[in-house]
Amino acid sequence: MDFVSPVLDVAYRICNCVGDRADHLRRFPQNLKSLRTETEKLNNVYKDVKERVEREENLEKKKRMHVVGGWMERVEAMEREVNELLDRCDEENQKKCFGTCCPRNCRASYKLAKMVREKMDAVAELQSEGSNFQEVAVPLPSPHVIERPLEEKPLVGLDSPFHEVWTLLQQDEQVGSIGIYGMGGVGKTTLLKKINNKFLQSSIKAFDIVIWLVVSRPTNLESVQETILDRLDIPDDRWKGRPEERKAEDIRRILITKKFVLLLDDIWEPLDLLRVGIPPLNDGNQSKIVFTTRSADVCRGMAARKSIKVECLEEKEALSLFQAKVGVDTLNSHPDIPKLAEMVAKECKGLPLALIVIARAMASAKTPEEWERNLQKLRMHPKDVAGTENDLFSVLAFSYDSLPDEATRSCFLYCSLFPEDYQIPSEHLIQLWIGEGFLDEYDNIQEARNQGGEIIQMLKCACLLEVGTTPFVRGEYLKMHDVIRDMALWLACEKGKKKNKFVVKDGVGLISAQEVENWKDAQRISLWNKTSIKELREHLRFPNTETVIGRMMAFKFPSGFFTNMFPSGFFTNMSVIRVLDLSNNETLKLLPAEIGDLATLQYLNLSNTNIICLPIELKNLKKLRFLILDWMFSLGPIPNQMVSSLSSLQFFSMKSLSSCLQMDEIILLEELDQLEHINDVSITLRNILSIQRLFESHKLRRSTISIHLEGCRGVSQVQLLSPSCIKELILVRCDELEEVKIIQFEKQVVPSKFPNPQCCFNHLLSVEIHICNKLLNLNWLIHASKLQFLHIELCEIIEKVTEDERSEGSEIESGLSVFSRLIYLTLIGLPKLESIYGRALPFPSLRGIFVFGCPRLKKLPFDSNICMSKKLKKIIGQQEWWDGLEWEDQAVMHNLTPYFQPRRSL
Repeated sequence: MDFVSPVLDVAYRICNCVGDRADHLRRFPQNLKSLRTETEKLNNVYKDVKERVEREENLEKKKRMHVVGGWMERVEAMEREVNELLDRCDEENQKKCFGTCCPRNCRASYKLAKMVREKMDAVAELQSEGSNFQEVAVPLPSPHVIERPLEEKPLVGLDSPFHEVWTLLQQDEQVGSIGIYGMGGVGKTTLLKKINNKFLQSSIKAFDIVIWLVVSRPTNLESVQETILDRLDIPDDRWKGRPEERKAEDIRRILITKKFVLLLDDIWEPLDLLRVGIPPLNDGNQSKIVFTTRSADVCRGMAARKSIKVECLEEKEALSLFQAKVGVDTLNSHPDIPKLAEMVAKECKGLPLALIVIARAMASAKTPEEWERNLQKLRMHPKDVAGTENDLFSVLAFSYDSLPDEATRSCFLYCSLFPEDYQIPSEHLIQLWIGEGFLDEYDNIQEARNQGGEIIQMLKCACLLEVGTTPFVRGEYLKMHDVIRDMALWLACEKGKKKNKFVVKDGVGLISAQEVENWKDAQRISLWNKTSIKELREHLRFPNTETVIGRMMAFKFPSGFFTNMFPSGFFTNMSVIRVLDLSNNETLKLLPAEIGDLATLQYLNLSNTNIICLPIELKNLKKLRFLILDWMFSLGPIPNQMVSSLSSLQFFSMKSLSSCLQMDEIILLEELDQLEHINDVSITLRNILSIQRLFESHKLRRSTISIHLEGCRGVSQVQLLSPSCIKELILVRCDELEEVKIIQFEKQVVPSKFPNPQCCFNHLLSVEIHICNKLLNLNWLIHASKLQFLHIELCEIIEKVTEDERSEGSEIESGLSVFSRLIYLTLIGLPKLESIYGRALPFPSLRGIFVFGCPRLKKLPFDSNICMSKKLKKIIGQQEWWDGLEWEDQAVMHNLTPYFQPRRSL
């Protein structure tokens, strides 16, 4: 009976695993295998989704979607649960009855089989869900500021403007908009990036959002709006394809709720921020706008409350930047290279972009010979240095391209005809422009001169010209940065394709006839500073030459001796020449008669030469508009009827005549009076008859802009017509001159003490008085409301420059401006001078005062109640004079002392 019990036990177990449970148990092995397979598939889907998520998070800076993140967590949990279940199933399988496939515990096996079936369904569901993800990540909300990449250090020369801008952003609630301007390549964008990245510091949370925007040109308002909308995280479907006004509304609606900083880089023209959607800046939102531009005009057009100019680097800073970009290895490769590096860096004149480009070109130069060759290239042919055309000139040329018209562009390129670092007199430059025909739309010289002044202002605002430094000299002087000049010459020569279109030679010594022959296609020729030309063996043709400028030259023949005559035949075949400027050539004594054959010539300047006589052939120059004969002390009598034969002449200047011309002054004035188109005359007169003849002619009165009265014997009184067109008045060695009287039109003489306010000199800019020992004062200057330069020298009895008109009970209103335009005041050798003016004046335009040999001048016309000129740069005088000044207010002394510069002698 022992075999009955096991049989009954098996029968019992089989009876418990019937029906539905029997089915689960029957499918259990297959389901277990399927679970393993489906779990592996789910794991593959999981890996694919995870890779997509990580890629979009890391590369596209997105954030995983919550539904995706939840699914990944459920998959990871499911994987753990499946693994645990599989382990339990393996254990249960080990418990089968000996020698059979039947489970030892049908109930436990049934539960596991049921769980496997359920997990299979759950795994399949997760697998299906993961396979259907269209998107796994969404863009992150924009941070309040996005970092801008910067060049590795050093960022030299930007500390001062950065500190100024940052202070305005953080502390000055009154300054909402800030304009940063300067020439191309000076570091404006780098400065703006530095400002942007400063907001990344966790401690700085003054603004809700910082928006960076590159505007460039031409300005695309739609692109500007879309960049801002994207930065504000406004979904594309809300603004794509919508009109400008709707986009502006969306931008305005969001920004009006935020305290924002808008950083606009590379603006070329004023941007209408209201059209963009930028709400007006006010004290309520305290938002800020900072922009960069190459033009000061854009700063004004954008209504910047503060404009900050970024200047070129100082020499030490420039060298530091250059050395950093060249690299230590190159600098240490030879003992001579550091010194050569200094020389190369100086050629860049502190322009960061030029320093960086040239440094890159020099980084691989490890021998002194390579440095010397490149230095020579940089000086003579800068375009030949690697990188200068594409990386430097092309960038700078955007400023040229943005100039408004061809005339302005031509005027700019013309400035490159002057040598490096040359101080260009603006008045002389404008005359050349007019002579070249750049301003031909104006018939009147004065109108053309005014337009020339506007062009100069435009070029200065575009940072293509700079203000020169020539204190105490009448008129404005300009200069061109060396790298800008190199770029201008490159453009003038059609980006280097026509090397000799503009020929500029400065101090190069002797030029061979063969080289001169290469100039046959030149449009403009400019020779300077002891540049000499060998005698020409044959007459050359210059069919395209419109300009010849020869200054401070030396002329040399094959014998080796310098000659006083221009090389014969040089001007024979110049069929289209318009401008001939031979001024400042002291060795030049004779002119070839062939100049009279230059039928197209419109401008002739022979100033500061020792020419003895003018060839009669000059009377053939029927198109000549400008004739300038200033400071020609060796010049003999001008041939009769020569001046009157110049039928197109508009501008005539002959300052400081030779003494031998005294008897010809009236004849010269009569010839000038015969000219139909004359409207601009500058002249020196030496006798009372000449003065009378000048003022008798309505045409000459109207046309004379500069009068130089020198050595006028027997003249005790000078009568000036008011209103007057005179811009410059110079009185020299008028020993008997006691007073200046003013004639109002052709009526009665008005006392000179204080003329009627109707009698004014609104055009008078400059007055010089030299060695007039009976002249007591210059009270009439009170009505020279635009006077800029006043120079008084060696006048023995002058006690006051002018008196206070109010103290004399005159009818002149006290509100009349006195010396409000005065820029420079020079007082030399005035032993009795006690006062400049009877009371304190603001002098809002004053830049400099020069006082020497005025021992009785104990007070300056300043006090603490009047705001002094912010333009004041220097007060020059003897230390003992400064120490002896009397001050009613010590605060004025403390304010002026930093500007004082002692001078022992003239």
